[in-house]
Amino acid sequence: MIKSRVKKIVDRCFAEGVAQGYWSIGAEGRFTIEVPKREEQGDFSTNFALVAAGIDKRKPLDLAGQLAELLGKDPIIARVEIAGPGFINLFLSKDVWASVLAPIYEQNERFGQSDIGHGRRVLVEFVSANPTGPLSVGHGRNAVLGDAIARVLAASGYAVHREYYFNDAGRQMRVLGESTKARYLELLGLPNTFPEDGYQGDYIYDIARSMIESDGDRYKDVEITAFRDRAQQAIFADIDATLKRIGIGFDTYFNEHTLYEDGRIDEVVNTLRAKGLVYEQEGATWFKTSEFGQEQDRVIIKSTGEPTYRLPDIAYHCDKFKRGFDWMVNVFGSDHIATVPDVLAGIRAMGYDDSRITVVLYQFVTLLRDGKQVKMSTRKATFVTVDELVDEVGPDALRFFFLMRKPDNLIEFDLELAKKQSQENPVFYVQYAHARLCSIERQAGEQGITVTAEDQVFHRLVEPEEYALLKAMADYPQLLAGAAADLAPHRVIFYLMELAGQFHSFYNKHKVLTSDRELSQARLLLCGALKRVFRNGLGLIGLSAPESM
Repeated sequence: MIKSRVKKIVDRCFAEGVAQGYWSIGAEGRFTIEVPKREEQGDFSTNFALVAAGIDKRKPLDLAGQLAELLGKDPIIARVEIAGPGFINLFLSKDVWASVLAPIYEQNERFGQSDIGHGRRVLVEFVSANPTGPLSVGHGRNAVLGDAIARVLAASGYAVHREYYFNDAGRQMRVLGESTKARYLELLGLPNTFPEDGYQGDYIYDIARSMIESDGDRYKDVEITAFRDRAQQAIFADIDATLKRIGIGFDTYFNEHTLYEDGRIDEVVNTLRAKGLVYEQEGATWFKTSEFGQEQDRVIIKSTGEPTYRLPDIAYHCDKFKRGFDWMVNVFGSDHIATVPDVLAGIRAMGYDDSRITVVLYQFVTLLRDGKQVKMSTRKATFVTVDELVDEVGPDALRFFFLMRKPDNLIEFDLELAKKQSQENPVFYVQYAHARLCSIERQAGEQGITVTAEDQVFHRLVEPEEYALLKAMADYPQLLAGAAADLAPHRVIFYLMELAGQFHSFYNKHKVLTSDRELSQARLLLCGALKRVFRNGLGLIGLSAPESM
């Protein structure tokens, strides 16, 4: 917001300098406007002189002096300083920062949103957990990360489509059917053989028991297909219910088995074969990924005739392109890191532009209880489910903690910390800021103090803590745009934590409601804007904004 205004001023002065022969047009679009790390370096800084000096073969300090002279003529710039080898530091007039208040009140829940996406169609594929068991904590991070990415993209003008790839084909589904049948026969007291790598969780017993309750022993001599289908339906219903508990839904569910039924798997193999990119060896079908920069070729059909996961993944992504999406975002666990290049190679081989696919890889989650790691094993069903985590810490804490780190950073989820009703808990710390702001408004109402964005009282905001809050709020639109462009919703969490810290610091140092009515109105105006930014930021990542705590 303010930064864009400053950039326009610098660009205008740059153009004026070109017209006066101070420098060439060569530096256009190459220099940056940044917020300095230290407050004494001004509100903004530009490296123009350093960039232009290299192009025009001039001394940076000479160019900096010329630009500083032009910048100093603008009324919103209080002063200009040249620092170091030629950086230009800009100090803005104090009343500039208060100009952020009007658009916050005017735009309200839309404040921070933009149209940088220009309606581009984006498919965000996330969760996509195999329907072989309840959602684990790792799946939970995927769900929250993918949903947050979709939310920041939608708030930034992209046409977002959320999709769950329903992996209902392949070996794991056969093992699910075998596991369910074995438990079914066991509960009936009949001979059974549980698969060596079968799914051991109690939920398999529950599915088998429900089959007995509804149909008795009618399935005792039936093939595993019926058991697979019943288990799949029950498990996916459980997954869907879990996702709804944390506010996550999808526009479409794409079933893997349709790729086989519609012939799209065969289409990929035939196309690659026609291009000379597949060959047979030791009974298996290999894809020449080495021709696309990989160290070795990869098997896409095993000697048993069963495709490896790479093949349906390639076919699935070809389908995404055929559906006309401009950008495809996949949220995967870090265990996919070795297979992603193979699938992208397949996309290129099929004639599609793989640069339109972005893969966000996230690290897994370690749960801590009383400082000790909670042991988890998916196959043995000793893992903690998302439902159990929601039951213990609540959906807000779950979402917040899953977004507190960059995707490629491991998360240590401290269960005891997440439950604390104190400012040690970061989600409580942020939500309490919103609740405190609501409390201030209620107190003001009780005292008959009202304020609107039209009230010309912002000149009373002169304290350093007040300016810090105004600057922080002015940064929010750009922060959100950057989070969308870089698929980095964790930045919203970082921003809210920093804003909460600034607000609590301000609140502890300055009274909002004082005997000075105009000062009270000015600070109430500031608090009202803060409340809106907190509400927008929390809502953006799917958290509630409580009015009391």
